[in-house]
Amino acid sequence: MRIFVPPEDIVKKERVRLSADKAKYLISVLRSKKGDKIDVIDGRGKAYNAYIAEISKKHAVINILQETHADIESAINLILCQGILKGEKMDLVIQKATELGVNAIVPVITERCVVKETRKVKRWQKITEEAAEQCGRTVIPKVHEPVELGSLFMNHGSQMNGFIFWEEGGISLKEAVGKVITSPSLHNSNTPIFIVVGPEGGFTAEEVKLAERSGLIMTTLGRRILRAETAAIVSAALVQFLMESAFSPDGQ
Repeated sequence: MRIFVPPEDIVKKERVRLSADKAKYLISVLRSKKGDKIDVIDGRGKAYNAYIAEISKKHAVINILQETHADIESAINLILCQGILKGEKMDLVIQKATELGVNAIVPVITERCVVKETRKVKRWQKITEEAAEQCGRTVIPKVHEPVELGSLFMNHGSQMNGFIFWEEGGISLKEAVGKVITSPSLHNSNTPIFIVVGPEGGFTAEEVKLAERSGLIMTTLGRRILRAETAAIVSAALVQFLMESAFSPDGQ
């Protein structure tokens, strides 16, 4: 069993009182009981062994025993910039991106987005927490406020490292990764790598040109046209694998 507890609730405390929502989750979903061992993550890279000292449907207290070493986070600082998708498709992308090791998610408003504004950031952040608990991550990705695509490029200047995926053209991802790795602006594995994926209608040619002027490489995922949510999940998985392999000393 694993739960997220904000780091400010853990500092210098052995006994931590959980929120009513967490208590309900433990007893109703995980079927936890007093004395059960539990793993705690703080969302910022730390993990702890703990046990449940008190529990009811509206109340729970855990005792923190010790900090543990959890070497499961990616060495690559991936930022997923996702054109906002309709309904549960966006939820799915955020959940799977968290499982795949993405460090931050930026919902992007593009010309062809059906959804032009949203107030779901709090809901999306909750999805990242639940996904991190499920997959064992110690870092919870930050979901940023939605931003216009042009503003995203303007905010990061012309030295963005990463990829814009476009179904109408681009070089292979393997070739694109090779270019990013040898880029003078890529100082180390902690340099942000941006993955920019469009909404259901894809990007316009002008949006792709803006991305290239910002330093991103136009990339293709192959000859088949993928659904937007599929493209986001596949691109995050492949970039993670290829970049980690390139930075690993033994190539594994």
